[in-house]
Amino acid sequence: TLVLAVVAVLANPNGPLGGFWRPPADSPVPTSAQLPFFILLNIAEGLVFGLGISFLVFGYPMVRAISPASTGLTRATHLAIAWLLGNWWLHDSLHIHNGLNLGGLLRIEYGFHITLMIAGLIVAYFFLTLLRQGMAVSR
Repeated sequence: TLVLAVVAVLANPNGPLGGFWRPPADSPVPTSAQLPFFILLNIAEGLVFGLGISFLVFGYPMVRAISPASTGLTRATHLAIAWLLGNWWLHDSLHIHNGLNLGGLLRIEYGFHITLMIAGLIVAYFFLTLLRQGMAVSR
C-alpha cells in the first residue's frame, strides 16, 4: 500500500514522474495558500489508491468470508470496493491533465462518476443481502 502510494504521489501530473500527463500550459497555478491543500489531497489520493490496489489483490477472501451472496455479487462487491477506493488518484490526475477540454471532461465524468454510482449500488445491494441474511438467522 505504502509503496503504491509513494509511486502514485510521485507520478501525479505535477510530480517528478508525471511528465507523461502534465497539465496544459494555460492551467491555473495554485496560490501559496492553496498549494498545501492540493499536496495533502494528492497524498490522500495516493494512499487510498494504494489501499484500493491492496484490497483488489488481497481483499476477496475477506469479502467471500462474510458473503451470503452469490459468487457473482461477491466478486462484484470486491471489485466495487477496490474501485471506490482506488479511482481517486487517476480521476483527479486526469482532470488536471485534461484542463478545460469539455469533450475530455465529459469522458472523464462519465467514465468515473457513472462507474462510481454503479459501484455504490453494488455495495448497497451486497449490504442489504448481509442484512437480510442476519435477519433470517436471528428469527
